[in-house]
Amino acid sequence: MTPDERFAQTGLVLPPAPTPLGVYKPYLIDGLHCYVSGHGPVQSDKSLIIGRIGKDMSMEEGKLAARQVGLTILSTLKTNLGSLNKIKRVIKVLGMVNCTPEFEKHPYIINGCSELFAEIWGTDNGIGVRSAVGFGSLPDNIPVEIEALFELHP
Repeated sequence: MTPDERFAQTGLVLPPAPTPLGVYKPYLIDGLHCYVSGHGPVQSDKSLIIGRIGKDMSMEEGKLAARQVGLTILSTLKTNLGSLNKIKRVIKVLGMVNCTPEFEKHPYIINGCSELFAEIWGTDNGIGVRSAVGFGSLPDNIPVEIEALFELHP
């Protein structure tokens, strides 16, 4: 099955691809690499999920927010590349978690995105290297921001 077919099987819906609110590109292709800028959890109505994990949201809500960030990244890829099938594999994911100082389960939160990518590209190509770190704040009080690097098919 192709990545587009696997995504269709999830029953999930892609939100609208976000447009930059600052001076940056949402993605950049360099040779066979597609760099994706930090994305937040955009919902179908273009609003953002907001809140700090450990204060305003539970771990489960945070993990779902990270999955929503993954969907937002997929939307940027599909909108700009035309198909998820053009992605060969996930190389790297950097997950930033807006949380209280005592919160220590950052990797669990970012699994929401990583599990989605593994579902789309399989465990061999959908799991890359990763960092999951906590932050005292993120733009607009979003709970999660994720950037990623993908390898394209030649």
